[in-house]
Amino acid sequence: MSKDIKVGITHGDINGIGYEVILKTLEDNRILELCTPVVYGSVRAAGFYRKGLELGNIPFSVIDNAGQAHCDANNIINVVPEDVKIEPGVPTPESGSAAFAALERAVTDLRTGDIDVLVTAPINKNTIQSDDFHFAGHTEYLADRAGGDARALMILFNDRLRVALVTTHCPIADVAKGITVESVKEKLEDFYLSLEKDFGLSHPRIAVLALNPHAGDGGVIGDEEQNIICPAIEQARKCGVNCYGPYPADGFFGAGQYLKFDGVLAMYHDQGLAPFKTLAMTGGVNFTAGLPFVRTSPDHGTGYDIAGKGEASEESMREAIYAAIDIYRNRARYEESHRNPLRRQYFDRSKDNVVLDLTKES
Repeated sequence: MSKDIKVGITHGDINGIGYEVILKTLEDNRILELCTPVVYGSVRAAGFYRKGLELGNIPFSVIDNAGQAHCDANNIINVVPEDVKIEPGVPTPESGSAAFAALERAVTDLRTGDIDVLVTAPINKNTIQSDDFHFAGHTEYLADRAGGDARALMILFNDRLRVALVTTHCPIADVAKGITVESVKEKLEDFYLSLEKDFGLSHPRIAVLALNPHAGDGGVIGDEEQNIICPAIEQARKCGVNCYGPYPADGFFGAGQYLKFDGVLAMYHDQGLAPFKTLAMTGGVNFTAGLPFVRTSPDHGTGYDIAGKGEASEESMREAIYAAIDIYRNRARYEESHRNPLRRQYFDRSKDNVVLDLTKES
């Protein structure tokens, strides 16, 4: 049953809206019909926000490790000192340390199989920095922890739009350096596989956005489209990827062309995420594809300006949990369907009832 899926949830920055959106999500007991939530955080912080926001009774089973999780209850593992200082709306080194402690413990459990999927509440990319965390964000950290040949791909999605990025948390001044034939082709291949494997789509269609205004206007406003993006598209097509473009980003979204595709590959962060978040409102989900495990998160930040005020919407957190479960199940179905392919056989018409198995060596 779906409820057997253990969903690890990190509390993110304890001075942001993480606990508010987590508690509001878990306040609906129907979540327990879908999964077993395991929150990595602080019992004290959870109680602080529940009381301050005047939320209903949200009971937690306090456990020492994910193996003790109760399938009919919300579970919480204390990962920070009980005297941790909570200051809603204020980014502090202590809140960054608490965010990292939750993330590190949850990822360790994820890699060992003690939880099945991971949903992360927002972090502050500045306060979380330390000798142990020197990454631009969750995506880069998770790719490092996955090790091996993991190629993380950031995908933002809702029920109408899926946007992936070639460059992620990269300064604008460095974006063009990250746009190469190899990087665009690699992201197209990874995106295509994720659409099939994680989203259950057959022969998905991907639109590729241009880097420059008006797709470079034939080289007048930049030549990356001619020299990099178009060759990458052609190479990806030869590898079986259904991709088209490059399209000027402004007209593409303005004319609603995104509705004709299963996915959109943007060249940089704000090119894809600004229109996505405008269209998705509060229901978008951030998914890290290309990893050996499933990780999703809400598509918003720490929300310091509204922290502790009861104004945060839990919709994106709820959708992130639903998405993690769906992707986990889609992957299982994909792997099952590709695990034991049918033996390639044919009849030799020159012989009676003889079947040759082409999967065996002669």
